[in-house]
Amino acid sequence: MSLPRARRRRRDLPLALSAVPALLLGALTAAPAHAAPLDDIRVNEVVTTGSVEDSIELYNKGTATVDVSGWILKDDNNGSRYTIPSGTTLAPGAFRAFDVHARFGLGSSDKARLYLADGSTLVDSHSWTSHSAPSWSRCPDGTGAFRAAAVTLGTANSCDGTGGGTEAAWPGGSTVATADAANVFGGDLSGLHQDGDVLWAAQNSGRLWRLVRDGSGGWTPDTSAGWTSGKTVRFPGGSGAPDAEGVTVTGAGAAAGVYVASERNGDASGTSRLSVLRYDVSGAGSSLTAVREWNLTASLPATGSNLGFEGIAWVPDTALTAAGFKDAATGAPYDPAGYGAHGGGVFFVGVEGTGAVHGYVLQDGGAFTRVATVATGLEGVMELQWEPQASRLWAVCDNTCGGRHRTLKVDATGAFAVSATYARPAGMPDYNNEGFALAGAAECVAGGKPVYWSDDSNTGGHALRRGTVSC
Repeated sequence: MSLPRARRRRRDLPLALSAVPALLLGALTAAPAHAAPLDDIRVNEVVTTGSVEDSIELYNKGTATVDVSGWILKDDNNGSRYTIPSGTTLAPGAFRAFDVHARFGLGSSDKARLYLADGSTLVDSHSWTSHSAPSWSRCPDGTGAFRAAAVTLGTANSCDGTGGGTEAAWPGGSTVATADAANVFGGDLSGLHQDGDVLWAAQNSGRLWRLVRDGSGGWTPDTSAGWTSGKTVRFPGGSGAPDAEGVTVTGAGAAAGVYVASERNGDASGTSRLSVLRYDVSGAGSSLTAVREWNLTASLPATGSNLGFEGIAWVPDTALTAAGFKDAATGAPYDPAGYGAHGGGVFFVGVEGTGAVHGYVLQDGGAFTRVATVATGLEGVMELQWEPQASRLWAVCDNTCGGRHRTLKVDATGAFAVSATYARPAGMPDYNNEGFALAGAAECVAGGKPVYWSDDSNTGGHALRRGTVSC
């Protein structure tokens, strides 16, 4: 994004963070409601304002799975209600967030009430006299009093001020250095992806860069085949100006296409267009026209046109099946064979406005299927990276979240869940970092390997910085 952070958050954006069942981060094994004490299910977090609003999170503090199908959420008005969908269960220790804005709004002085399916047996409630700032959260989860905290819908509450559990120090060196020459890119440099000796960079002013090593640990634009100033990207047919935010390649490398995540058409900037675009980068021209677009807008909750896709990562089918990944579209273990030709993996996209990550199978013929939705607990996701050596997905937030990084791994239920939260390196100021890339295992030296960040604001005339992370 090129807009200042203060201008990018708007109160009136309609978001549906948890309208999809996959935000459940616990087991999906049904059990009758009477299998656990009634008070095991607690209203655990309430968000009334900000980039994620009108959301209520439930938490199971007990030791048995509870079926909450048909249970009812209300505000202080008995005439409005949200009925929890059939088949919804909460495993012990599981969190589930519900976006209730389509049924009622949560005001500055209001209540969040949970009832059994009869609509009259009150299970739990929380009331407040001012808007959440940005969240009203129980601390500790399920048992404590409510207090103002960071938004962590779908994960552990921010009881220590970090969100999603205890924040650890950066797992690498504290030193960060510039990784580009002065004033090469200007502002708006966003997504990164390292593919061997090439670093791909997406710029949300509508350019794609092919960067090569500069011999000093950094990167410089490739001067061959028209890449010196990056290449302008277009939608299929050569029209429009994709707001290029994220970039990745599959296991076949750039020869099989470079994939760009775009949140809108710059020529119609007030309208969301949440797309993944594939480009053939083998030519020598100064522009690139997408050979395929997967427009995913209609399959996702509405979001502001400037709060959409920010990051994209490709995860191979082999890694997902080995981890026991469950397909949210079928409710069964993920079976790649059921989707025909699709590039051999799942594309995960991160949304700035909701902090959610969605996984899609993008078939070669243009069809697509959403197979996962994950709540990261971050206020926004600006970058995603898959680290095959550790079988984990990195979700990165910019200065909106103080430069916080989270890793997600497939858990015992077959869903991606937060596995760790890390602060930015001590030596890096709170830059507007919208891109993050990890070197491969071949670059590990003395237990560490390079990582890179892109600063959308081009602070001090530099858009790229490098550091290290543990191998």
